[in-house]
Amino acid sequence: MELNGQAAIVTGGASGLGAATATALAAAGCKVTVIDLNEAAAQGVAQRIGGLAVGCDVADAASAEAAFVRAREAHGGARVLVNCAGIGVAGRIVGKEGPMRLADFERVIRVNLTGTFNMLRLAAAEMGALEPGTDGERGLIVNTASIAGYEGQVGQAAYAASKAGVIGLTIQAARELARSGVRVMTIAPGLIQTPMFGGLPQEVRDGLAASVPFPARLGMPEEYAALVLHIAANRFLNGETIRLDGALRMAPR
Repeated sequence: MELNGQAAIVTGGASGLGAATATALAAAGCKVTVIDLNEAAAQGVAQRIGGLAVGCDVADAASAEAAFVRAREAHGGARVLVNCAGIGVAGRIVGKEGPMRLADFERVIRVNLTGTFNMLRLAAAEMGALEPGTDGERGLIVNTASIAGYEGQVGQAAYAASKAGVIGLTIQAARELARSGVRVMTIAPGLIQTPMFGGLPQEVRDGLAASVPFPARLGMPEEYAALVLHIAANRFLNGETIRLDGALRMAPR
């Protein structure tokens, strides 16, 4: 896909992977809508890249539908959606205080899996009505999973299940949306230097970095964003989940 001049939506765009992706898409010539639950933070990114900021709960139907209306009014129909919004809540299935609270599990599933599907369904409907480009392509959806969706560690039941759901959705959605000329891809990052790691002690971060076979460091959000751009450029990439992890395979703990 030629990105210059296209409308793009990035969820979770106020920080981390989303902010890096919004920046890269804007640099490639996209008209970017930065969606985040934290609208003030999204506004900061949007102002920096010349985009539009929209506050949105990605797992709420009405909120997401209103966000798409605002993005469409400002930039036209979206050709690109990158789903980066997500949360992680640690908790053992059975801990010292008994079984995990079901509400905690449901909250992670709601944001990470239901939220991804909610934005995907709206984007797919919008993209399907656009004029086709080369090879009949009308749009691209890139979701964010995690290597935890393959190798969930102890205490990651909710997070691992939510990301495994995103992985499982990838080929199904790609097959179903093929008739509309919409590609669906997923990136499964490993250990990436995001704000989540910012509060960890340096020795902990160094230990995590050393666990990556090569390069022995944390990944950078810009490397995720670069992969999004490559996926956009290579139309034969469809229905696949790409691990971005430096060959890391997560240990049980």
